Amino acid sequence: MLDTAIIGGGLCGLALARSLKKAGRSPTLFEARARLGGRILSAVPATTGEALDLGPTWFWPDTQPLISAFVSELGLSSFAQHDEGAVLHLTEADKGPQGFEQQVHGGARRVAGGMARLVATLADGLGEEDIRLGHVLHKVEDKGDHVVLTFRVDDAFLTIEARHAVIALPPRLVAETVRFAPDLDMATRDAMGAAPTWMAAQAKVVMAYSSPFWREAGQSGNAFVTHEQAVVGEIFDACDATGTKAALGGFLSFPPDLREAFLVGLPMLMDSQLVQVFGSAAEGGEQLYQDWALEPFTCSARDRAEPQGEHVAFSNPLLRRPLWDGRLYLGGSETATQGAGYLEGALEAARRIERALARARAEEDEVVLPEGLPVNAASLARFATWVATLNDAAFEAYRVRLNRALAAQQREQLTQRAMLGAIEDIYERAADMLDTLPFDMAGVPVEKGRSALMSDVQAPFRDFIQTLLDDIIAFNRTSCALSNFPGEHHLSKDYVQTILRDVAAAWRDFCLAANRRLLAKAERAAAGNALPPGAGPRKGPILTSAS
Repeated sequence: MLDTAIIGGGLCGLALARSLKKAGRSPTLFEARARLGGRILSAVPATTGEALDLGPTWFWPDTQPLISAFVSELGLSSFAQHDEGAVLHLTEADKGPQGFEQQVHGGARRVAGGMARLVATLADGLGEEDIRLGHVLHKVEDKGDHVVLTFRVDDAFLTIEARHAVIALPPRLVAETVRFAPDLDMATRDAMGAAPTWMAAQAKVVMAYSSPFWREAGQSGNAFVTHEQAVVGEIFDACDATGTKAALGGFLSFPPDLREAFLVGLPMLMDSQLVQVFGSAAEGGEQLYQDWALEPFTCSARDRAEPQGEHVAFSNPLLRRPLWDGRLYLGGSETATQGAGYLEGALEAARRIERALARARAEEDEVVLPEGLPVNAASLARFATWVATLNDAAFEAYRVRLNRALAAQQREQLTQRAMLGAIEDIYERAADMLDTLPFDMAGVPVEKGRSALMSDVQAPFRDFIQTLLDDIIAFNRTSCALSNFPGEHHLSKDYVQTILRDVAAAWRDFCLAANRRLLAKAERAAAGNALPPGAGPRKGPILTSAS
């Protein structure tokens, strides 16, 4: 039986496999294609010999810290996207473009040698035995203490058992193509189907040239074509870091069905479009073309049928819940809290699942604390570990309360009441949890009625509220049920502040209650430790591995 099966060899799956292997676990990565990378794809034109990206091209250090740090960690070099020079805008099919000065890419950077360098470097850190290509996921079954995965391999089916499975694929594609037994709950299925796969139905072209003629003409290489007959709507400079290996890239304006209808003549149309924008020097560039709508392991039928809307860089929190008691996890960039659809989101999802698997392993292995650890340190560690599991419980409590309110046809303060009720429940459970821990209160200072342990009790909740609020905001914005309640669907800043004031009051009440329970423990300990005259001092207990 495998320890952890990761399905999907894109950035999320590869990054997760790497981190698990570094932690001493034994992940096995399954990929449907004959290559790794998912939507990361670089190709090398004969004209320049320099890899060009047909998938993700950029990352933004100012707003995407994970991918920025990851590129450095892997020892890869990057360079700034070229933006200097005039931007061209073509608004009419029978006229020339107009030029204007503008920075287009907002501090974007590119990986030297193409984004596929990320994939190659990550794959080098895994052994051949860790990667299985050509495995198409067909079915996932829950067996109570493990999962069974059925793959289609060539013309046969193969079953694999694993303690944990991570499906690091676009959720919408999974919803359409993978069977689950038992089936996933309807809310999770709805969330999967409602998560657009970013850029899945798009097509991209890069054209290599012998020289960067546009730079020599004082142009940036950035251009926008907005007339009705536009073929390539957005164009950018795709040269290497030195600017000597010349290329232009672009995203097609044609929708998927039109691209297929014009497939034979499309290379000529794209070439003509570049000539119309940049002049005769753009004629005859070496074309590399990728239509992601034709990729069955990227683009779902729903992605292909729906027009691409505004990019939303977060996902429904239901996509981040552990399923089947932590035996199954949904991953991929579209499940991320931040940066969904981007490389940043893929890494964020990998980190989330890595932490969840670490918690699951601790529970499975019944990890005990080091022998001889003082009882208070051990009790606080146990409390912190317990609090770390509460965000999923709090969000689920919020969702249940919200659904009840909607079923009861309530219309006012839906988010405020549901979130406050969920938090109050969690705080009550936390106070009860403190009563079960064997604190040694002898010698614990009390200053102005406050136990010295309170700072350590409060610390695990540092990010709790913000994480829960982020999940609630994302859930509300992706909820069809709340679309008829504009004030709840998109929470205003004033509404959020009102909610946070209520939450602050609930936090104050919890802190007072927790402090009272600690003081009560101290009083009971003092009464129990009362010794007859002449008796020696009683020592505090030591928590051992057998405690």
